[in-house]
Amino acid sequence: MKSLRIAYPRSLNLKYLGKEKILSVILVAAIIASSTTLIYIVVIPKPGEVFTEFYLLGSNGTASEYPTDLTVGEDGKVIIFIVNYEYENVTYRLEVNFNGSLIHAEQVFLIENEKWESPFKFKATKKGINQKLEFILYKDHETKAYRTLHLYVSVI
Repeated sequence: MKSLRIAYPRSLNLKYLGKEKILSVILVAAIIASSTTLIYIVVIPKPGEVFTEFYLLGSNGTASEYPTDLTVGEDGKVIIFIVNYEYENVTYRLEVNFNGSLIHAEQVFLIENEKWESPFKFKATKKGINQKLEFILYKDHETKAYRTLHLYVSVI
């Protein structure tokens, strides 16, 4: 019967074993760090672009038929849209000026991803070419305009 023999090196290199342990610890630490980073990225994704949509459509609900040619006393109509993509709830202040005079103001509170639309009617009161109808949007009680839109209206 033959016996099994296991050969051991006659001298162990302790310097080599120390380096091997250090590399093993570094490898385990790198695996833990990369796993933690991966979990963080998956659980807490980076938010996308932060912005507010602010636009006007004509009275027919399309980007046409804006009230740019009116007669004195005639009503002009548009639809105002605000969409909150700010990743937070926002209180907006909307002001509308016609020829530099404030003709409308209101507060609009929108939660994240909420859309607000409202028909808006104004009256052409005096004759003039290229009278400016300006829509100004302020965000969270700021004094500087956040977004502005305008139409030029000719009244005959």
